[in-house]
Amino acid sequence: MPTADHNPAIESSTDFDPASSTIAVVTFNRSALLTRLLKSVEKMDPKPGHIVIVDNASSDDTTEVVEGFRERLGTQLVYRRLGTNTGGSGGFSEGMRVAYELGSEWIWLMDDDVEVIPDGLAKMGKWAPRFKSIQGRRYDYDGSEFYWQYRIAERMGIPIPFAPAGFDESGFKPMNSGCFEGMFINREVVQQIGLPDPRFFIYWDDQTYGWLASRKTPSVIVDEFVLRRTREIKQWDMGVRHMNASSNAYRYYIMRNRGHIKQYYRSLGVYNPVLFALGTALTFAKELIRLVFVERTFRGTSNLFRGLRDGRKIANDTSWRPMPPLAAVPAAG
Repeated sequence: MPTADHNPAIESSTDFDPASSTIAVVTFNRSALLTRLLKSVEKMDPKPGHIVIVDNASSDDTTEVVEGFRERLGTQLVYRRLGTNTGGSGGFSEGMRVAYELGSEWIWLMDDDVEVIPDGLAKMGKWAPRFKSIQGRRYDYDGSEFYWQYRIAERMGIPIPFAPAGFDESGFKPMNSGCFEGMFINREVVQQIGLPDPRFFIYWDDQTYGWLASRKTPSVIVDEFVLRRTREIKQWDMGVRHMNASSNAYRYYIMRNRGHIKQYYRSLGVYNPVLFALGTALTFAKELIRLVFVERTFRGTSNLFRGLRDGRKIANDTSWRPMPPLAAVPAAG
């Protein structure tokens, strides 16, 4: 793991070319939020070379919104409208594929419910000479600091909920996870680990992808605020941390996708049946707590059990294979 011998945040960013980067956004039926994000990209300085919009078969005016920004952004816009809703996982997999095939040196992933701080790309670029898998910080909807669980208990496959939130003078902390709401990753790492796995549909996909990246390169979260969330989510304030509201679809995939994580762990030789089962049990318990204290209902538990059942089928699928590495494609320039 890298040592804090100096602070790259005060180094020159001459080794980073903003035009070599691509912002990849996934959107679905939230054109108002997408509009706000694209307006923030319009104000960026510097701007990326490309912005890729992956539309998960929206039924609103997303296409018209995107076309309205094509001449305004000052950067090349690529629009991919998918024939069906592939979930966030499928959307980010496609966005990563397009950005990689464009020859992007750096790929910055984000949902449609954030906006970019005007100098966000410059802030991330400061760290590019040193690291290849980077996560910036975010402001929450109300302007507070958004806490993200950047460390996972590897053998259990779950986030460590109370990993230290503060930074020391180095300006970064090692992470072994990932979040597609702001992941900034180099094409060399993408080539080695392949695309995000669309089979997840939603949930655990970014954690798994970040974990895979951390096995190839030192991965860090840096003390740079680069995004702001633009969608308010119902939360339970626990004092130290918040717990967000969920949905029946999320509850299902949270449990189902444990099967995919188990398969990844097996393929890489890190699977421990006892500890992984404990992680699954703790995940189930957390979702029950979320139902009762955030959403104030007991309805929805059937989705957790359905997810467990289908996750076992995935875990027992002998034909399952991890996402393959990518073929070498020349970087831009």
